[in-house]
Amino acid sequence: MTHKDVTGGEAPVAAPREGWFPGRGIGGAALVLGPLLWAAGLLLRYLGLRSAGFTPAELEWFGRQPFAVHSQVAAYVENPGTVTAGYACFAAGALLLCPAFVTLARTVALRCPRLAAWGGTLLVIALFARLYHAGVEQAAFDLAEAQGLRRAVDFVLSSYADISYGPWRVPVTASACQYPGMVLLAIGAFRSGTFGLARCVALVMAGALWGGVLKAAEVSDVVWAAGLCLALVPLGVRLLRGTAPEPRGGSSRLLSW
Repeated sequence: MTHKDVTGGEAPVAAPREGWFPGRGIGGAALVLGPLLWAAGLLLRYLGLRSAGFTPAELEWFGRQPFAVHSQVAAYVENPGTVTAGYACFAAGALLLCPAFVTLARTVALRCPRLAAWGGTLLVIALFARLYHAGVEQAAFDLAEAQGLRRAVDFVLSSYADISYGPWRVPVTASACQYPGMVLLAIGAFRSGTFGLARCVALVMAGALWGGVLKAAEVSDVVWAAGLCLALVPLGVRLLRGTAPEPRGGSSRLLSW
């Protein structure tokens, strides 16, 4: 099997095989399920607030606040099922995106090892921070159930920097790694011929998603998460079927998928 380089030549490569970490089966499944759960989580987080029965005036007030803590905790109190499902799917998506991006990085590394190593490593580090955020968010929801909405919101806002940045600012520093990580991996995916320009742009835009605790999902976040699905899921399906991604070379790659 071959990949075409940017000059149109060909060099032999091999797709990730079974026995490589995380393996073709696990990596392919993660590439399919990870972005789908990620997108579903963002959609449910968006719907959880809009379907909680708030008036337009209340939604407008939420939008004026500097932090989304009010809206997210209030949405949980009024609509716990949808909000919990949204945060749970988002966390599960972050978990599965770890082996997904490792698999993508292994494919990119066959032609662009340095970009793959740095991009993949930074992205995995950033996804670890998402689990720290999930723990803080669950604690805030539990506090709202135990002590009421007002006391929970007041506590979170009074200590927001400490609980969202984490001890020694490790979680917030890790979270920031997603921005250079996604850019580097997208450049590697394009230069290696793994993805065309359109899917690389989708990767970069998905990588611009906010980080932090109790953030509100917007329509644009759901759209770019859907773009991540369009970029990663086809690669996962190919790997599950036992085939490598088809590279593209030459000048036409500037308009390629």
